[in-house]
Amino acid sequence: MSGDGMRTVGRITLALCAALLGALALVAAPAQADPKLPENYNFFGGIPYELQHPGGSLPGSNDFNCKPTAEHPRPVILVHGTGGAKTTNWGSYVPMLKNRGYCVFALTYGALPGLPFPMTAVGGMDKIPVSAGQLAKFIDRVRKATGAKTVDIVGHSQGTFMPAYYMKALGGADKVTKYVSLAPLWKGTGSTSPSMKWMGQLLGDAPIPVCIGCGGMLPGSDVYNKIWRGGSPYVKGVDYTNIMTRYDELVVPYTAGYVPGRKGESVKNIVVQDSCSQDYSEHMAIAGSRRAAYMVLNALDPEHPVKVPCEFVPPFTGQS
Repeated sequence: MSGDGMRTVGRITLALCAALLGALALVAAPAQADPKLPENYNFFGGIPYELQHPGGSLPGSNDFNCKPTAEHPRPVILVHGTGGAKTTNWGSYVPMLKNRGYCVFALTYGALPGLPFPMTAVGGMDKIPVSAGQLAKFIDRVRKATGAKTVDIVGHSQGTFMPAYYMKALGGADKVTKYVSLAPLWKGTGSTSPSMKWMGQLLGDAPIPVCIGCGGMLPGSDVYNKIWRGGSPYVKGVDYTNIMTRYDELVVPYTAGYVPGRKGESVKNIVVQDSCSQDYSEHMAIAGSRRAAYMVLNALDPEHPVKVPCEFVPPFTGQS
């Protein structure tokens, strides 16, 4: 063979060896960590994904192959508010929790059947017992898939109230460890008005147009009475954190969510303005702001607290 031929063979041999070594390196290399999801502290941050992927789940959520770790042994169930969905309500929370090693799950409950998109992404409209039944099935599915005995709940607005019905009336009390509420309404909206209790008794079970189950959130309704059975909305053995804003325009007054625990009940009440006067979040922004989100992290994992920043939080978006 000529010298040129020998050189050609040599180059081919070297190329093949390099390719083989590269392939072996890929096989032997340790698996790379999952890339971090972009965190976006804006209440409306999940809406674009829903518009692009109707009925889908935000990246990082609803992975039924996810196994809880020793650091985060319980799945977190995100429960949206009235008019929300598993995507639109949780654009801030899914990436934040997933990036920190939680198994994150979210459902859309109470969407009225038979309606076309985008109404399929408008949840919290059906009767609360119907929605609570959907939550019960979802939690059982998550527990079975992950092997977890209990879950932690993070709810917003109606999502702070409806799960209490699941726990008080549908046997969910022993399936929840931590219950974190954003803009809770334990006493029902309009709780200081005597007429609201009368309205709740009258309309609590009535199918209100558009929002069939909204009457259940009024004081005096049948749902309300079942949640308050025993004189408290809480269940002993569950750790509760209530996070409120003075500027809440839908839970009126905001102190409807400020219910101290009785003996044997574990309850922490937080008003976001008490630690930062620059926080102007209202009913929506409190579910999008970094401040409230970090308070939720600390409620879920108090052994490893993060610093909650004091920063300007605008209303509606809560964007920081």
